[in-house]
Amino acid sequence: MFKENKRVVATDTLIGQGTIVEGKLISEANLRIEGEYRGDIECKGDIIIGECGIVRSNIEARDITLAGKLYGDIVTKGRLIITGTGQLSGSVAAHALIIQEGGQLSGQCRMEHPAESKPRSGASESSEAANPKKDELKNSESHAKSRQAG
Repeated sequence: MFKENKRVVATDTLIGQGTIVEGKLISEANLRIEGEYRGDIECKGDIIIGECGIVRSNIEARDITLAGKLYGDIVTKGRLIITGTGQLSGSVAAHALIIQEGGQLSGQCRMEHPAESKPRSGASESSEAANPKKDELKNSESHAKSRQAG
């Protein structure tokens, strides 16, 4: 008679201070780490590693804010923010990188931007046609050559 509406609502996950977790973590929601974590993390949401957080992990997430310590590689589709207390030892692949004064990054960084639209082929032709100085230069060069020949 009554239809059950089953909604899947993503709940943020917290690994609290004084907690140690090991393993692989896959999350649809946001994640905050104030304790210690060891293992890989795949997160479709954002990750915040608090000042007390210590993470030994390779992380893939949307946006990452690092205020604690992270030992591992990061791949983010958005931006990585390393706060003044944050320390990262590992490589980074991100669209944007912000390191606040006091933040530390030891490793490699690769900035990846989304593919930009290529200009149309007609755009270069129209720019040449719209530039009369190029036409004047070509005409004056051809006149000079004809004077030398004649």
